[in-house]
Amino acid sequence: MVVVDSNTATIIRLKGPLELRCQLDNTDALMRKVISRTFESLRSQVKSESCVFAICDSPVFIWPNKCVHATPDEITPDTSCEDLYPWIQTDEQESAGKRSAKKKIKKSLSPSVLNFHLMMEVTRPGPLSAPILSKTVTKSHFLTATLPMDCVVHTSCSDTLRDACEKLMEALINQLGEMEKVILQHMNGTTVLVPEPLHFLLPEPNGLVTVIFPAGMPDSQLETKRRELHQQYELLEDRPYFRRANAHHFPNEPYRDGYLRNPHLSLTHPTLDNGKVFLVQGIYSYHHYMQDRIDDNGWGCAYRSLQTICSWFQQQGYIERSVPTHKEIQQALVDVGDKQPSFVGSRQWIGSIEVQAVLNQLLNVTSKIMFVSQGSELASKGRELANHFLTEGTPIMIGGGVLAHTILGVAWSETTGQIRYLILDPHYTGAEDLQFITDKGWCGWKGPEFWDQTAYYNLCLPQRPKVI
Repeated sequence: MVVVDSNTATIIRLKGPLELRCQLDNTDALMRKVISRTFESLRSQVKSESCVFAICDSPVFIWPNKCVHATPDEITPDTSCEDLYPWIQTDEQESAGKRSAKKKIKKSLSPSVLNFHLMMEVTRPGPLSAPILSKTVTKSHFLTATLPMDCVVHTSCSDTLRDACEKLMEALINQLGEMEKVILQHMNGTTVLVPEPLHFLLPEPNGLVTVIFPAGMPDSQLETKRRELHQQYELLEDRPYFRRANAHHFPNEPYRDGYLRNPHLSLTHPTLDNGKVFLVQGIYSYHHYMQDRIDDNGWGCAYRSLQTICSWFQQQGYIERSVPTHKEIQQALVDVGDKQPSFVGSRQWIGSIEVQAVLNQLLNVTSKIMFVSQGSELASKGRELANHFLTEGTPIMIGGGVLAHTILGVAWSETTGQIRYLILDPHYTGAEDLQFITDKGWCGWKGPEFWDQTAYYNLCLPQRPKVI
């Protein structure tokens, strides 16, 4: 278990494979001893001079156990961690040469994560000798597994490469110990589960935490472990923090499904007299018209808002199912008796009440419905909306007239009553271009005049299930 302060200058992440290989005896006790001895051998291996750290996308190699020797020669044990950034080369600078790249990167980029790759030297200095091959035929059970080492440590502005290597070596040794415990705990005969390191960003003061889970074991079977972790870090047992979907997403890991995440984070908050900002908590995907090869322009806005809400529950670890498609949403409404079978495959609109029914049917999520008889009344709902984002933190679907939107937050002044709404607009039909989406207001802050002042509105406020 490793805890990293997420507010420090730099996080160094070290990833790489270590091969676990051992011959298992027939008795359980002896097999456990063999596995423990193999892990001890791996700990000796990472402490040896053959252990190498390579800084990703750079020419830098570091031998942490060889007096922190590094290449190129300009890098010394006393080089500050911040001075390693200029050696990292981006795609645009591959042809520019190391020296010009160093100047450009230092001015333009300030990454918060340094990525290292764990390697092992397989050659030794000295005279060459001819290889000798031998063959032995015997019956035995041989265990081989790749351990996916994944350590994170933090460095301050004053830390040197020597400091960082000491922290990384300690983290590696500790992680091997945690992996050994997981393998032995879940061992069943000669079957073992490969350990899986996961990083979770917890509320302060905990910061970034690394936990080892057995790979392949579903979250549903790890509730006891999660409960222990909640107690260890003094977390309330009212929401998930240690499900796999809660794992921290590092900046250099692009999402592979093509959807934008949390576009509102690039926006500047509005300024109100004595105002406070109340925002959605966690991660969601931006779902809008024309995605997923479906032409729903003109009728699918509420479906897209619902998909955004479902993505929030998925990415907070409440559900393991995928975000429902339009047809799955329609089928759910048929299943609950709200619509006729002919509704499936149609281009008919849905509203807040249908969104509430689908969330309950497919996700087992309950919702509150807020009703206003005309848009001008929404300005008086600041306290209720602020309280929702403060306590539940889920996106809100709002439907009125023929339009649906997603509310991601409010800026509200208790003293003056001024209010602004953070709107995610599902009517967007373009590409996943964050700058265009925010510049043109498809995700942006809106005033009370944004709403049709005479139309009625229903708001669907999803409630968090009280689970871990």
